[in-house]
Amino acid sequence: MNQQLWVEPVGEIVLARLRGRCDEEILKECQHRIFELVKDTSQVKVLYDALEMEDPTVDMVLLQQKMDSEAWEQIGPIPLRRAVLVPNTRIAYLARIAFGQFGEGAYRVFYNDMAQAILWLEEKI
Repeated sequence: MNQQLWVEPVGEIVLARLRGRCDEEILKECQHRIFELVKDTSQVKVLYDALEMEDPTVDMVLLQQKMDSEAWEQIGPIPLRRAVLVPNTRIAYLARIAFGQFGEGAYRVFYNDMAQAILWLEEKI
């Protein structure tokens, strides 16, 4: 198992924890595992824990956008509700670029506050 990536269902949330440097292979594996778990568990709430992730490159941000757009085209609208847990403003800014194309209601960025991220994911829509 890759020690930089951990993706597991935790209750009604799919938790994706990214550590260290994130490259194309890790990002694609993360996306693949999340979609597999969403399909298998019917859970649409995803928490990305990037607290221990190094600042990603702009290429990784654009790759995330591209993968989401391709998934949207291939399997239709994906009703994911995503909380992104970040340690600093740089990663927060990049997360907004990576996930922002589907609107503010589909994702939210949280600074070092996992409890609040979980509460937001559990809110009734």
